[in-house]
Amino acid sequence: MSQVHYGHIYHVTGAPKVTDAADALVSIPDGALVIDDEGRITFCGNRSEAPEDSGTVFDHRPGFILPGFVDTHIHFPQTYAGDAYGGGQLLEWLNLCIFPSESRFADKDFAQQAAVEFCTRRIAAGTTAAMVFGSAFPHAQDSLFAETLRVGLRVVSGRGIQTQGGETATPLMTSEEDAIRLTREEIEKWHAADTGDVATALLHVAIVPRFSLSVTTETLKNLGELYDEVRDRGVYVHSHLNENNRPGTGEVDSTKDLYQVNSYLDTYDGKFLPGSTVGGKSLLGRRTILAHCVHCQDVELERMAETGTSISHCPVSQQFLGSGTMPWKRTVASGVNISAGTDFGGGDEWLISKVLSDAFKVHISEAGDAGVSMHPGEMLFLGTLAGARALDMEDRFGNLDVGKEADFIIVDPSQTPTLDAALTNLTRSDDPKLASDQELFALLMGIREPAITEVYVRGHRVEAT
Repeated sequence: MSQVHYGHIYHVTGAPKVTDAADALVSIPDGALVIDDEGRITFCGNRSEAPEDSGTVFDHRPGFILPGFVDTHIHFPQTYAGDAYGGGQLLEWLNLCIFPSESRFADKDFAQQAAVEFCTRRIAAGTTAAMVFGSAFPHAQDSLFAETLRVGLRVVSGRGIQTQGGETATPLMTSEEDAIRLTREEIEKWHAADTGDVATALLHVAIVPRFSLSVTTETLKNLGELYDEVRDRGVYVHSHLNENNRPGTGEVDSTKDLYQVNSYLDTYDGKFLPGSTVGGKSLLGRRTILAHCVHCQDVELERMAETGTSISHCPVSQQFLGSGTMPWKRTVASGVNISAGTDFGGGDEWLISKVLSDAFKVHISEAGDAGVSMHPGEMLFLGTLAGARALDMEDRFGNLDVGKEADFIIVDPSQTPTLDAALTNLTRSDDPKLASDQELFALLMGIREPAITEVYVRGHRVEAT
């Protein structure tokens, strides 16, 4: 059934780079979003200019209509592991908290319960599309995909692959042979399983080595061979890169010492033998998303930009684990696409708007000339269109342009008193453009789950049941 939604519309139109997002930001205070029977946008503009008899009217005024949030890095088997105290940074936290927590997903009933909770929390946070780091257990992944399809969200996910590790990681590890077999089986079972066509599917599969310290050169070689087989089918790759570099014991130095490579990225680029010698095929490409990238060398950023590989920027978890701050200006200047990830449960927030809030805070606090005050258009871009670009689905969603599939959320500030008060009493500039930017900034900084009252994917309202 065709429908029209009234409200204050904010979105980043077209296909800009992040550096052009401020100019591409659109604000329509008295807006109308018209959606056809197939869930596609046929009009986005002023309410007075909307076609007559557009369908059933949904009046959300004085609320806001935003594109659905896109989370490009979140952990399904950490659904109950947020705010876990591990007494240290990344590697200690993994061994003491996360590996034991993820091992509980061996219980099928527990995994099913977590899948319901995971999707419920996504809906509450307005996350319409997500790159999800999956469980090591195939039955848990089955629950995740089935529940995601049942409620009508978008997901890209793959089982977390581990073939080496310490004692607490043992329940999550497989043999080299099983690592490939289980990954291949997941691709065959769930990739585009809902429609049979990657161009229209809600469900997609990724190849997900946990990180280079959790796999071997044999694993990386075999995964490269597998990806070479399935790359043309639209399969994804997801992992972590350059997250934590505490001197001597951090993930970055440990990886380089273990593999004897020139850069961490080389291990994913097929150059995982000592001296960064080529040992297999590359896992990089336009459907590859690498999370964090806090401590990248310039050559790594250049290689990611060259291959179309995207970054998932996770400032919430980077602060939680003491990993540092991804340098905004230098990373942007490389030309690599940067999207936003909550990294729950390394992060302790499900809301992409909280990620955007923390991004603003950490980047304005970077030392000296590296510090930058992000424009609210850049922030909105990071949490919506850049995520769709990272998922190589920018042609389908990410903004509210005509022809896109209608993924959007309704924000009703009255449901969060502090946000309502902030917007009602906001001191606005006499310059209309600046006043609009000020309002969007206050909105993004102040959104909390209760204010996200409706969530739509392809024009269908998504609800937790």
